Amino acid sequence: MPFLPSLPADAGPPNVFMQYPEIYGPWSTMSQAMMNGPSPLSQGERELVLAYAAAVAGCDFVGVAHAEVAYAWGIQNGLVEQLVADFDAAPVEPRLRTLLGFVRKLAVTPAQVSQADADEVFQAGWDEHALHDAIAVTARAAFMQRLVQGCGFVPLSRELAAKHAKKRVERGYVNLYPAFRDQK
Repeated sequence: MPFLPSLPADAGPPNVFMQYPEIYGPWSTMSQAMMNGPSPLSQGERELVLAYAAAVAGCDFVGVAHAEVAYAWGIQNGLVEQLVADFDAAPVEPRLRTLLGFVRKLAVTPAQVSQADADEVFQAGWDEHALHDAIAVTARAAFMQRLVQGCGFVPLSRELAAKHAKKRVERGYVNLYPAFRDQK
């Protein structure tokens, strides 16, 4: 049951987004640009970063929801869970593993992130744009974690998350919500 009494028992972020379109309309536009706009990271990789950042930070709601979006974009099914269970054994190419190591540190112990961590990402072959995008997506995960946990939302079932993921891939972040489509 959500902590906000005006919300239905099965509420999630869309309920809050629609209740406060002046805040979440721009948030969704920013999310669309961040997650689907130009980037050295594919859309699937950005969703993987978001899901992994949320999962290692302990947020099942965001971790499951965005893992399913990553899988809908073609990321290997189950990869987020494998990364969380055993980071070193998960089937990830070394370059991406280095970036995800940075993401994990930023998500779990942000005060410990250092220039050496950024340099390791650059040495793995990523550029500044890619590192920025990974940082921004990790920050988005943290925001969403605080929103869903602060509102008391219950995580979606994996099946429902997969259904929602298909809509996100088809429609993006802005076109999911009628009130935001009307603002264009």
